Amino acid sequence: MQAFLRHVTVERGLSENTVAAYRRDLARYAGWLAEAGVDALGEVTEADIAAFTQALRTGDGGVMSAASVARILSSVRGFHRYLAEEGAVATDVAREVKPPKLGLRLPKAISIEQMERLLGATAADDLVSLRDRALLELLYASGARISELVGLNVDDVHDGDMVRVTGKGSKQRIVPVGSYARAALDTYLVRVRPELSRRGTSTPALFLGIRGQRLSRQGAWLVIQAAAERAGLEVHISPHTFRHSFATHLLQGGADVRVVQDLLGHSSVATTQLYTQLTADTLIDMYLTAHPRAR
Repeated sequence: MQAFLRHVTVERGLSENTVAAYRRDLARYAGWLAEAGVDALGEVTEADIAAFTQALRTGDGGVMSAASVARILSSVRGFHRYLAEEGAVATDVAREVKPPKLGLRLPKAISIEQMERLLGATAADDLVSLRDRALLELLYASGARISELVGLNVDDVHDGDMVRVTGKGSKQRIVPVGSYARAALDTYLVRVRPELSRRGTSTPALFLGIRGQRLSRQGAWLVIQAAAERAGLEVHISPHTFRHSFATHLLQGGADVRVVQDLLGHSSVATTQLYTQLTADTLIDMYLTAHPRAR
């Protein structure tokens, strides 16, 4: 398993978070095999993996969602495929084990008015508020994942108009930055970051904490939660709310789905098309409400 984890880290270039998820999933799998009395990888059968999948869904830890089971099974399937390719076992016994079917889950977005309220909740002029405003504006303007945003360095900002984002699998993409985010970012870089930087050791990080270190994902999450509370929004706001709203608002404004795919860094357009379903549902609701002969 350690060799497999090195493989996905070095040769496939997966992110630290993804590798950590693989490690947790495989540790769970190894524990189950040990309890089942399976002592060697060559002894694992397709029936064992099917039984492990069933145990995930009905185990003592409570009922696990189909999405969680599918993720863990994906890790196990990838591990056994690696074993077969490396010649460590004769066959890939996990190849025919199918993950549970997942229901269609539409991304959750907030309205443009709600987003304006959320962004407006960081209007103060102190250092932390100016930093938070830049962070939230850039999060909405770029559609970046929160891990991608806190991973940005100062050099990733190009003339204030473009941001180079490093996504999953270390793939880079260039995302434009709108005027609101650009203005907030300029203010942060000129007035705030130099002061925060003096409080800590030298770092290329774009967004800094109050002690001058790179802002963590948890720190950014707290910024978002605080802004949501000040805005008085009655819906749950998470870092991904910004990403979902970014995509939904672009599509509602007429953007091409392929362009949105590139901006989000999706490897498959099918993932992006979930947002087209969301906007189509909105259009249907508006039609049924507004057209005099719709009902």
